[in-house]
Amino acid sequence: MTRETLESLNTQTLIGNTAQRGTAWHYRAELQGDEPNHYPGPIPVDDVARRLFGWRAESRPVAVERPADAATMTHLSATGQPVRWVAVSSRQAIVRSDRDDGTVLGVFTQAYEPHQYAEYLLRTVSDILDDTLTISSAGLLRDGAIAWVEVSVRESVTTPEGVEFRPNLLATTTHDGSLATTYKRTVTDVVCDNTRAAALTEHGPEMRIRHSRGSRVKLDAARHALEIVHSTADVFADEIRRLCEVEVDRATWSRFLDSWVPLQGPLGEDLPRRALKLAEQKRETIDDLYRHDGRAQPWAGTAHAVLQAVNTYEHHSSPMRGSSRAQRNMLRTVDGTYASLDRAAWAALQRVLPAGTAAAEALTRPTTAQEWALVDG
Repeated sequence: MTRETLESLNTQTLIGNTAQRGTAWHYRAELQGDEPNHYPGPIPVDDVARRLFGWRAESRPVAVERPADAATMTHLSATGQPVRWVAVSSRQAIVRSDRDDGTVLGVFTQAYEPHQYAEYLLRTVSDILDDTLTISSAGLLRDGAIAWVEVSVRESVTTPEGVEFRPNLLATTTHDGSLATTYKRTVTDVVCDNTRAAALTEHGPEMRIRHSRGSRVKLDAARHALEIVHSTADVFADEIRRLCEVEVDRATWSRFLDSWVPLQGPLGEDLPRRALKLAEQKRETIDDLYRHDGRAQPWAGTAHAVLQAVNTYEHHSSPMRGSSRAQRNMLRTVDGTYASLDRAAWAALQRVLPAGTAAAEALTRPTTAQEWALVDG
């Protein structure tokens, strides 16, 4: 079962710029209480601080039960035996300062340093916002173990090919150890919440800060993280142009589907019945997105439509378990899964393109995107 209920998504996430981007799929006005979580324009910094980050991650001692006698016991075990608590000096538990329910966000060694959301995500971002950059979304997942703030340009950008997109910076960190504090460049197609790296041939710029003693935000590096949002528009627009120049005829599209979702095993053997059925359903859905869905069909016959169909399927149609789609999509954006997926789909398409496709060969040349080194105290 998902940890994110519709109620939590409507109270623990804030969605901005809805006048342009529309409401989130989980929007339910009746679940939002006295204060809506959707904003027609940018989200005020003070609202993020008050509604989401008005608590701190605090360290608490960790103890384990050990056998005891009547003289040393502190309590009875679940089976009625005398036991005592013994502190584990090498470990600490991270909890929310606003909770008394014993909820533990994570357990770590003493070397772990929690990065407070208000400082690492909000204060750093708010210090370097300018007139062209605003907060477009923010939220908590897993009962506060994961948080993010997304910064975007005020106005979407439209390429000559008719692709409307918005450059973003995603700032995120966790208290469960699943991710380092990360500042990551992303791009969102306005017709669909697909988020991908702005250069298919290499990783997009990002900065990571370890949760270790002495680590800290370096303001100059964080400011550079936001400056990269502006340059993203030119890089992504050039990628769109080149992808739209790569022609994909019906035969190439069929070969791509055979490669991306094969109906046979690697040695040509028949797939088990259930696996074959799932593969057929996946192919049918991706093909329908490519041919008929407004998020891909306008560019059908090009490499851009191929990537849109695959990416849209993974975001909105792929089977899932154990988490909400909103939670899964955010985590996959943060950890680079979707960026890797785009590159894998592009590599698969390259393998089935007719030899000598000039635009495709040009797209494989390195771009100006850069990978930031780890920033750590």
